[in-house]
Amino acid sequence: MNFIIVYVIIALFAAILILNLYFRIKVLKHYKYLVKNRVQFRTRDIFNSEFMESEVCAKYPKHADQIRKFVRYIRFSVRMAISLVVLIAIFGAILMYTS
Repeated sequence: MNFIIVYVIIALFAAILILNLYFRIKVLKHYKYLVKNRVQFRTRDIFNSEFMESEVCAKYPKHADQIRKFVRYIRFSVRMAISLVVLIAIFGAILMYTS
C-alpha cells in the first residue's frame, strides 16, 4: 500500500512540473504580446473578473481577447497548482499516518 501512495505522490510532483512548464509557455506567449502592445494592469486585477471586463478590456478593446486568454491561463494554472499541492499533502499525510 505504501508503494502505491509513494508512486502517486511522485506522479503528482511530476504533474506539477509538467503543468508549470506547459502554462509557463502558454502564459509567457500572451504576456509578451501584452507587453509588446503596452497593455497595463495590476496583478491583483487578474483575479477580479468584473474589473478586468469593465476597466481593462474597455481600455484596450483591440487586445481584449489576448487579455482574457492570459487571465484564463493564469487562473487555471493557479487552481491546478493549488489542487495538486493539496492532493500531495493529503497523500503525504496518509503515508505518514499509515506507516
